[in-house]
Amino acid sequence: MDSGLVIVVGLAREARIAAPRGRVAIGAAALPGALAGALGLVSFGICGALDPALAVGDLVVADGVVDTRERLAADPAWTAALRSALPRSRPGLATGSGAIVGSVADKATLRRATGAAIVDMETHAVAMAARHAGVPFVVVRAVSDSAAHALPRAAQAGFKADGEPDVGAVLVGLLRRPWELPALVRTALDAENAFKSLSRAAAALTPPPL
Repeated sequence: MDSGLVIVVGLAREARIAAPRGRVAIGAAALPGALAGALGLVSFGICGALDPALAVGDLVVADGVVDTRERLAADPAWTAALRSALPRSRPGLATGSGAIVGSVADKATLRRATGAAIVDMETHAVAMAARHAGVPFVVVRAVSDSAAHALPRAAQAGFKADGEPDVGAVLVGLLRRPWELPALVRTALDAENAFKSLSRAAAALTPPPL
């Protein structure tokens, strides 16, 4: 039975983790087709840390999403329920970006501009869609790269539009910049840590409280 829970992710692996818990949309572009009958939206997946206090694998149940113009609050009762179910999760604001924020300097700049703790590519669209549809939203994200860690360029080309890994693009990047291999291996290990946190958190994904 459709619970009315719509879980928005960016990657195919995130979709597989979330699939048992609700209706999954991969990417912001899939949101319009997933909104029919929605009772609540969840932004779910890995993220980059902007707050230096966050470590790889940390779960963030965000207070809302912020940019340089406005702040949209996550549903407080639903957020509280998630934090109760995920007692080790961290609070903070999320911010959105249309591209991966990979350098340490860019992360610091975004932190200063917004005050956000994390950044990802779906949460802002989720918040806007929730406001338009008149339904609540929440944010559950796992840190895959710390504020002090620069992502190698090869890793930033690593996924296709459908969220599946783009192995060819990564290999081309490595051929052009072979010195990035150690950083790429570290990035992959960090992402694996974040995915494990997401898998543990998935059981807490339930429809908004009545």
